[in-house]
Amino acid sequence: MAATPADRTPLPPLTGAPLAMLTVAVAFATFMEVLDITIVNVSVPHIAGSLGVSPQEGTWAISSYSLASAIMQPLSGWIARQFGEVRSFCISALLFVAMSVLCGFAPSMPMLVIGRLLQGAGSGPMVALSLSLLLNNYPNEKKGLALALWAMTVVVAPIFGPILGGFLTDNYSWPWIFYINVPVGLLAVAITWTLLRNRESKIVKTRIDAVGLVLLVLGIGCLQFMLDNGNDKDWFSSPFITALAIIAIVSLVFFVAWELTERQPIVDLTLFRKRNFTVGVAAMSFGMVGFFGINVVYPLWLQTVLGYTASWAGYATAPVGILAFLLSPIIGRNIQRLELRSVVTFAFIVFAFTSYWFASFPDNAAFNQLIWPRFIMGMGIPCFFIPLNQIFLSGLQPDQIASASGVANFCRTLAASVSTAVTVTIWQHRGEYHHTVLAEHVNATSPAAMDYINGLGALGGPAARGLSIIDALVTRQALTLAVNDVFLLCTVLFLAMIPVVWFAKPPFGNVAAGAGH
Repeated sequence: MAATPADRTPLPPLTGAPLAMLTVAVAFATFMEVLDITIVNVSVPHIAGSLGVSPQEGTWAISSYSLASAIMQPLSGWIARQFGEVRSFCISALLFVAMSVLCGFAPSMPMLVIGRLLQGAGSGPMVALSLSLLLNNYPNEKKGLALALWAMTVVVAPIFGPILGGFLTDNYSWPWIFYINVPVGLLAVAITWTLLRNRESKIVKTRIDAVGLVLLVLGIGCLQFMLDNGNDKDWFSSPFITALAIIAIVSLVFFVAWELTERQPIVDLTLFRKRNFTVGVAAMSFGMVGFFGINVVYPLWLQTVLGYTASWAGYATAPVGILAFLLSPIIGRNIQRLELRSVVTFAFIVFAFTSYWFASFPDNAAFNQLIWPRFIMGMGIPCFFIPLNQIFLSGLQPDQIASASGVANFCRTLAASVSTAVTVTIWQHRGEYHHTVLAEHVNATSPAAMDYINGLGALGGPAARGLSIIDALVTRQALTLAVNDVFLLCTVLFLAMIPVVWFAKPPFGNVAAGAGH
């Protein structure tokens, strides 16, 4: 794997069959990496039972992956400069595949956690580098399509993760959620290396910013661990969570200050001096808080309150991918003709409308009622992700794409982690609040409550059983009211993001128009 000379004449973009093969290889590798964020979620009980640990300890299979991936994502640009984008992508994918095998063979929970940590470390740079490889090898007139295909892959994969994970776990065994990565990853590496080994990006060797690296690992590590475990430990009532928060804040503040004054920073934070990058990343991150929050609490509500299995919760969630899949290529092909801020505004309106629609559902909503807002929400996905990626990448040079995509991907991942922690906590706390309010009306002075209790008594059985039935009904209603509160909060957040988008400044022409290594 020899380095490409810096002064090599740029090769023309790929076309025809090689371009199609590269697109499929990179898309499947990206799909595989993003899929692994959620594919493990529904398999945690099976993993915990198989390895002899509690379900609480089993969630480490999720936390360890997201922890390592979050640390590596902002380093994507630095890694690409040191080793070349093609080499870095292939090595990351190979590490991801090797660690997938280790996870499948893991005989104990500590071994699985180590495997997931290393798997996350391999996956971290893959998403950012995959976008850079596509944009730098697509013809200028088709870069919008490349962006659309990439965005579609990144957005749709987490939706199908629980469905595929549930199917593999129920019909085979949990190690297959890791083994499935092997053929896909190896094929992606073989195709990418074959097509791009002579198209390596410019390699610029720099010294390692050790101070920045330590602060980054410490800050993001503590922050991610806090977000993953805060809800279980009752947040800041736990001294451990409080200590993690303090360490994360102090480390990240010093990290920002250090990186902005360092001559060879490990993460290029000067990207935030570009107006469109800052606006695009901010709108995407806050939008992700609402979008991902819905994707978290919706299936939880379906399983906890409506009694859906993990597979059926996945089926009720999946329709959001239909319109996203169909519309993404159309948006990508026409991205130069569209007023991107208007397109993103439309996306936020669709998200707000469907979130408000979700907030109207009772606890006995039928399956065919639930899937319609999810189906319509899919219309907003390509209108949200594709234009915002175009906005924050506009005006950047080809050698900045990996750094910009890595930082933006980290912000998106962090927003998803924050969203998970915050929305689940709000749902639980609002559920307790509504339970208390509703329970106040179940007393001897309430004719409706007494009629219901007397009706249960007429059926026979001890009075305590009747009260437990009423408590279950109150809990069911309380959790439904609470999830409606979360949906309403997301509605407000989506509407609040509309003015932010309009701070972006056109033109948003072809990203990396001079690309082509």
